[in-house]
Amino acid sequence: MRNEQTTTTNQNRDSSSPSEARQQHVSDGNPFAGSELIHSYTRKQAIEDGFLVDLMQNEMLDVCKQHYKHPIACTLPVFEIMRKAVENKRYCNDYAGILHDMLHMSQVHWEFHGHTARLFQVIIKGAGRKRLYTFKLVCHPGDNAEPVMTIMLPDED
Repeated sequence: MRNEQTTTTNQNRDSSSPSEARQQHVSDGNPFAGSELIHSYTRKQAIEDGFLVDLMQNEMLDVCKQHYKHPIACTLPVFEIMRKAVENKRYCNDYAGILHDMLHMSQVHWEFHGHTARLFQVIIKGAGRKRLYTFKLVCHPGDNAEPVMTIMLPDED
């Protein structure tokens, strides 16, 4: 009797084995095709929430366009370093000047950090006791899969 139940149960199952189904799923090109999206957090939302600062505005727009053709943003901790340096009256810093230094150093004196990231160092006076800061520039897909860039601290992602 048990063998008859097992045979009946197996006949009711899908004829393809789990490994065949997995191979079919991956062979379609996207292993997540047909999966339900649990959560997404867009770059636009991160900028609206204040976790990212859009550098493609005001006097910084021209500086960004001089160095890179893709939109650039930075994380809030990076912008705080810039803000402290600009607000320090002992030094004549402005956002455009600091950003120019950062983007220039990201092009001329950098090392790879993974496939899409660069580590680079910049001297920023007036942001605190420290003068030499290490940053990471990452090129990655934006909200619509367009290339975008983000400047962050080395331990951020």
